[in-house]
Amino acid sequence: MSTRYAHIRSGKDVEIHPSVYIGQNVKIYDGVKIGPHSYIGDNCTLGEPLQAYYQNPDYMHPDTLIGANALIRSNTVVYAGNSIGEHFACGHHVTIRENNQIGHHVSFGTLSDIQGESKFGNYVRLHSNVHICQFSQLHDFVMIYPFVVLTNDKFPPTHLVQGPSIGEYSQIGVHSVIHAGIIIQDNCLVGSMSNVNINLPAFSFFVGNPGSIKGDVRTMKDDQGENLYPWPYRFNRGMPWQELGYDQWKNASS
Repeated sequence: MSTRYAHIRSGKDVEIHPSVYIGQNVKIYDGVKIGPHSYIGDNCTLGEPLQAYYQNPDYMHPDTLIGANALIRSNTVVYAGNSIGEHFACGHHVTIRENNQIGHHVSFGTLSDIQGESKFGNYVRLHSNVHICQFSQLHDFVMIYPFVVLTNDKFPPTHLVQGPSIGEYSQIGVHSVIHAGIIIQDNCLVGSMSNVNINLPAFSFFVGNPGSIKGDVRTMKDDQGENLYPWPYRFNRGMPWQELGYDQWKNASS
């Protein structure tokens, strides 16, 4: 694949590896860097200026870094100041506001809205129509399913905003709401349509609205009586332990 420079509007100090493919009607602002073997779909905007651009004559435009092997589908908007790791992928019409730190092998589903100033670990998966508020933290291997909302203002409107923190390997079911400042520890499962307004210790199974902790996910079994959690022992698609098995991968990477 090769870059189609005839079809982009590009700013200053832009670095695009020759192997990058760029579709029709793409706009790239100043300071965007795109790593090799990436794909940018039609009608995308990369490095969108921040609010201060329209108000402050001394506005300084931050760089936007997109790692190698990115797949950014059509009509996605990536604001300036983002740092995105390798093997990033997103669906269509995704909005990624400014100053996120995004790890490797992360994916954001179609119509997801990332409100900025947040941190994402490696192998984080957001399905479609997920809203991530500012100042959130999602650690490695977190999976969030459709129509989940993270909030950061406990007593709106205030200036004292704090997003939730979701620990490694935790799963958040569809249509759930995670409230401002909530801490969900590692390996938790939040059932669908839950309202999470308390902190969850590791391995919690939480469900309901109003919700409560129903037990330890390690006691949950399938129809054959096999343990369902921790889930890395039964699920490996797209994971770094796909060829090795979870225990062998974990030992090799520690």
